[in-house]
Amino acid sequence: MDKPWLEHYEKGVPASLTYPDTSIWGVLSTSFNEYPDNKAVSMNLRYLPLGLKIGMSLTYRQLEDRVNRLATAFAGMGIKKGDRIAVQTPNSPGGVIAFLAATKIGAIVVNTNPIYTPREMLHQFTDSGAETVVIWNELYPKLQKVKSDTNIRNVVVYNLPDFIGWPFGKLVKSAREKEGDWVDVPEGDGVYQMTTLIETNPPNPPEVQIDPDDVALFQYTGGTTGVPKAAMLSHRNLVANILQSESWLTDLEPGKERFMGAIPFFHVFGMTIGMLLSLKTGGEMFLMPNPRDIGFVMEQIHREGITIYPGVPAMYIGIINHPQVGDYNLHSIKACISGAAPLPVEVQRRFEELTGGRLREGYGLTEAAPVTHCNPIYGKPKAGSIGVPFPDVEARIVSLDPDEDGKFAPLAQGEEGELAIRGPQVMVGYWNKPEETAKTKDEEGWLYTGDIAKMDEDGYFYIVDRKKDLIIASGYNIVPREVEEVLFEHPKVLEAVVAGVPDPKRGETVKAYIVLKEGETATVEEIRDFCKENLAPYKVPYLVEFRSELPKSMVGKFLRRVLVEEEKQKMAAAQAKES
Repeated sequence: MDKPWLEHYEKGVPASLTYPDTSIWGVLSTSFNEYPDNKAVSMNLRYLPLGLKIGMSLTYRQLEDRVNRLATAFAGMGIKKGDRIAVQTPNSPGGVIAFLAATKIGAIVVNTNPIYTPREMLHQFTDSGAETVVIWNELYPKLQKVKSDTNIRNVVVYNLPDFIGWPFGKLVKSAREKEGDWVDVPEGDGVYQMTTLIETNPPNPPEVQIDPDDVALFQYTGGTTGVPKAAMLSHRNLVANILQSESWLTDLEPGKERFMGAIPFFHVFGMTIGMLLSLKTGGEMFLMPNPRDIGFVMEQIHREGITIYPGVPAMYIGIINHPQVGDYNLHSIKACISGAAPLPVEVQRRFEELTGGRLREGYGLTEAAPVTHCNPIYGKPKAGSIGVPFPDVEARIVSLDPDEDGKFAPLAQGEEGELAIRGPQVMVGYWNKPEETAKTKDEEGWLYTGDIAKMDEDGYFYIVDRKKDLIIASGYNIVPREVEEVLFEHPKVLEAVVAGVPDPKRGETVKAYIVLKEGETATVEEIRDFCKENLAPYKVPYLVEFRSELPKSMVGKFLRRVLVEEEKQKMAAAQAKES
């Protein structure tokens, strides 16, 4: 097919790559062999006078040893190739070790958000069929509420202070105890401490033959029904996206880069670009359990010389607007790829002025492991564009409706339609959902993204709308239906519609429009508190509006887009009044 974008690849980016027939561990092993004494994982919790830090570091040699020991322990529990291991930790050394150990023995990782409520955990664990979970100790009480309704039989508990060591580890534990967050989890009856498993098992896990097309990851994403579904990503998918991303960063120096691991690794973008790419290139990743602490992010860039900082627009917005931004030297930054939400042009401009580095907007989706497009890092970016396709990615704009034969016709340059992509990183399909898979990925391997886009004469792509109802707030995908289902469970709610409305910091934010049952009254906080009990914090409606009725079509369907358009008109009127 015609690929006009190839003319705009910068020097050093190939049109095509060679992909080895290997597993995730196979493509990462080079770094462990070539840089055994380099730091692989670092985590700073606080900086002290005299250059002291509260935190920890692991070299590639130390990381490999711990991965092998935990993999041995997994095998000793009876975990086999294809079994599912849920990993539910914030960005931390334990989460990295668990991910690598699981994939090394051919198990399938089920990435699980640490802030999920028991309700959300129950769905994910039962749907995936996970029998083992690696979980942060402070989340254990939530697991206890649903464990009996799942197939979970092995619980591996991860305590961060155990990895920090004496005396600072003890200080961290004491601080968490004072805050009332610490949870002691006793071993026994299928419950294990990760550090005990690492200390008591040898570093020689069984050799497992892993085919590149074996599934490595269940990455959950929103569905049109409101029920999250698992995109099955193979070792080949993930290896391909790692290598594509590496090729895009033309001045990346193996063994020398310092990555900011701020995007949560349970998010596919953070996992691939923040974790796996860092390890593939022999980099040192600095783990950030709380990426919203912008002051600490800047302090780490300043003190540690961070060079690669993948993120979402909200992170860069937080930096350029931080009152103390002038106190930090951020000029170590070389390149940042922004994903998961549109990047405002003014944010890009101001961030590059502050750092001297390059901030480029990219695009991807869970089903593509995830990155498919990006603006050239040192070449020609286009404002408002998601850039051009990665090497070996085919992209085209197709009609929104199929023809008589059920086919979606390719459209000409400049025409708006659905963005379809094909490439080595496109998922195997959705777990246990063949009908959903067939709607999203056709027999020729084309993945229909649900995003309405256009391509210009140079092959740069622009997202102009979304075909499916989806809210993207601070990089998180939120399906309105999932939030609406919770709202309808509230005893006072008669009707509810949830929409994403424009927000200067989050890109979009969640707003609930509610009609109460006759004679009932409720407050905004009452609705929000109810949602907090059943939804992860990023899904909870930030705005709540009570109405006497909601806009509907002739057949009674709620008109979500009418509500969004109303919000845009209100914002436009307010801006006009200010000017």
